[in-house]
Amino acid sequence: MRKNSIKNTRINGEVLKELSNIIRNEIKDPRIHPMTSVVSVEVAPDLKSAKAYISVLGDEEAKSNTIKGLKSAAGVIRSKLARSINLRNTPEITFILDQSIEYGVNMAKLIDDVNK
Repeated sequence: MRKNSIKNTRINGEVLKELSNIIRNEIKDPRIHPMTSVVSVEVAPDLKSAKAYISVLGDEEAKSNTIKGLKSAAGVIRSKLARSINLRNTPEITFILDQSIEYGVNMAKLIDDVNK
């Protein structure tokens, strides 16, 4: 399976949907900020590992606490993912903080300030 094959793209989308649902509804860790969203997921072609890019709306402490909470709950998240998605292998998830949304908001603010 190539990296950008149709099957891999479909698996990425399905894992993204289920992972965001699990984080939003089933994980009760108080360190995880309520405004946490899964931006994208990249599952390896062999289905052994996955990178989940997480965006958190909040300060730096909320972001670091959310990543710590997600890393400590990775086993539970993986088991819930295995129950909801029927794959040969359930990928081991690595959580990465994604700041692209925050960067885009800051750039839009700077552009608006220049236009005034």
